[in-house]
Amino acid sequence: MPHPSQNVAVEYRWAENQPDRLPALAADLVRRRVAVIAASGTPATLAAKAATSIIPIVFNSGADPVALGFVASLNRPGGNLTGSAILEAELAPKRLQLLRELMPNATLFGVLADPNFPATPSMIASLQVAASTLRLQLVVENARTDSEVELAFAAFSQQHVGAVLTGISVLFNRHPEQLAAMAARHALPAIFPFREHALAGGLMSYGSSIAYGYHQVGIYTGRILKGEKPADLPVQQVTKIDLVINLKTAKALGIEFPTGLLVRAEEVIE
Repeated sequence: MPHPSQNVAVEYRWAENQPDRLPALAADLVRRRVAVIAASGTPATLAAKAATSIIPIVFNSGADPVALGFVASLNRPGGNLTGSAILEAELAPKRLQLLRELMPNATLFGVLADPNFPATPSMIASLQVAASTLRLQLVVENARTDSEVELAFAAFSQQHVGAVLTGISVLFNRHPEQLAAMAARHALPAIFPFREHALAGGLMSYGSSIAYGYHQVGIYTGRILKGEKPADLPVQQVTKIDLVINLKTAKALGIEFPTGLLVRAEEVIE
């Protein structure tokens, strides 16, 4: 129940990176007749959508919400879901191009992917097209757990990839410091999808910030609590895409960034 001085109570549910727990957690919120469900990430949104077609759901997703059936269209969602989306399949090829600019002599690049993440197949497909255009080869390593992430980086090192591109995943986003440390331990240049990864010691990131996505969810949740309908709230496409470079990590790896990359960076960490 809310405190007497407040008019909203927040019920938190964490799956602790166990996607199979999400349906039961979503069903519990539906039984409690919550006013709105804020779903963080695509797997949570899928679970919430399966649990109710009545309670409003506000999502933050790295996948195409139309392709996944969350909404009828971005401008007119039409159902009980709306939120914000980062079209990851469009950003991944750009990350590969940035890695190529940084490592122009490399022809073999690693891709860390979570097969449990719904947007992974489209991301891999778009990367394969980009790699073919750039005449590069990709080594894709799948990881569903922390231990598999470690095995993936070891495999990248053994196969002598020039650099690593990390896909979007709840698992990869949970501990950005560990991911950055693993790349450093294997002396692998890596690009990540969120600013938080570069702040945590990752070499560079190209994308939005995790906090920005949550902020958008909060805005729409508030509007729905005040009476607006999700069907009438257009899906917000995250357009604030930043390149963040960590020069401290670059120095540790013995990498010198080309001036052309540095001047395009919205943020340089020294």
